Amino acid sequence: MMEKIILVDDEQVLAESIKDALESANFIVDLATDGLSGYKKITASNYDLIILDVMMPEIDGIDLCKKVRELNIVTPILFLTVNNDPEDRVAGLEAGGDDYLGKPFHLKELILRVNKLIERTRWYRLTQENYEFHGNRINFSNYELKSWDDNKYLLTHKEAMILKLLIENVSQVVSRENILEKIWGYEAYPSTRTIDNFIVRLRKRLERNPESPEHLHTVRGVGYIFTEVPKSTDDYES
Repeated sequence: MMEKIILVDDEQVLAESIKDALESANFIVDLATDGLSGYKKITASNYDLIILDVMMPEIDGIDLCKKVRELNIVTPILFLTVNNDPEDRVAGLEAGGDDYLGKPFHLKELILRVNKLIERTRWYRLTQENYEFHGNRINFSNYELKSWDDNKYLLTHKEAMILKLLIENVSQVVSRENILEKIWGYEAYPSTRTIDNFIVRLRKRLERNPESPEHLHTVRGVGYIFTEVPKSTDDYES
């Protein structure tokens, strides 16, 4: 099945070149030349990937990304921009983006980034829909977590992906670098501290005592380990 991509970029010549390259790589591609028309297309159809230029008329790429995420659309988003400053990359990714490619770029690099994002989407879709442990129930399809105390939370796409990765590797240490590579692509985000913040939020939702976790443990200097059966934190840094 051919994946469908929407490209939102006001540079028509560049957009056509990108479209041709993606179609040659066996993707179906829709074009939009400004943020407003891009928003209308994104909300009217289902895409496997969204590519956004940052600087655009009507709605810029960052604001468009925020609007899309507010609708709980979890389609991966790749930013294209002439400004490749680390702070701008962080702003785009914190808005809900998944990767960031600075202009000018080689079309082969773009295709590589696109393929990696598509692979992450395929990987997530293979997830067992429901998973239960120690009173917690996670629905990976709709991102709903029903916790041990009957509270319901809507996970973000990144939270669900991190949880999926840890659960897939139950009782095995998963490094922060491995998480970054699998979920974001290692070069997409500048700090492994980001992962720590996600784990803190997950603990608050599914641990009976977030300060002394029984399932999401920190392994000092390495990463995290998920244990399905409650385990003491004695061997871990909580």
